[in-house]
Amino acid sequence: MTPFGAIILTGGGSRRMGADKALLDWNGQRAVDCVVALARAAGAARVLTAGRDHGLEHVEDPEPDAGPVGGVLAGCAALAASGLTRALVLAVDAPTVTLADLAPLLAAPGVGAFYEGLPVPMVLALTAVPGDAEVGWPLRRLVERAGLVAEPCDEAVRLRLRGANTPEERARLIVFPSPRGEGY
Repeated sequence: MTPFGAIILTGGGSRRMGADKALLDWNGQRAVDCVVALARAAGAARVLTAGRDHGLEHVEDPEPDAGPVGGVLAGCAALAASGLTRALVLAVDAPTVTLADLAPLLAAPGVGAFYEGLPVPMVLALTAVPGDAEVGWPLRRLVERAGLVAEPCDEAVRLRLRGANTPEERARLIVFPSPRGEGY
């Protein structure tokens, strides 16, 4: 498998969640730590957070209020400078993604892949990042312009892959097992 790095989109505070989603407790562990552990378990050679510094290696998003693309672009640049050729992009608000969920994306050849209808998680070849990509682009536009392959997504796992953006979604997701096999 081609060496890859990981970019965790941390965003920031959420009015709906009432807190920074990266700091939400998932059975004794911060959400950001759950997602970092998943990226490392998947084999990421380097793991960066983009958006906020949570005491982990991170990249600065040039325009954090413009959406996640700035963080993705900054992360891709840092990974490329490390000699890596692919990026696994994960969202901090989806700490219930599993290694099995990532397997089809990591195995995708070429420019990379994402799940149909969901821009993250995704695997992106750094050479596929459009040279004219702008910080304010919607994430879906970056995915489309990079030419990523859309993998089918089972409706039963869609909520888990999408993550918790409301307290109600978090309550439904908290019952899923972690990548380590423990309950959240």
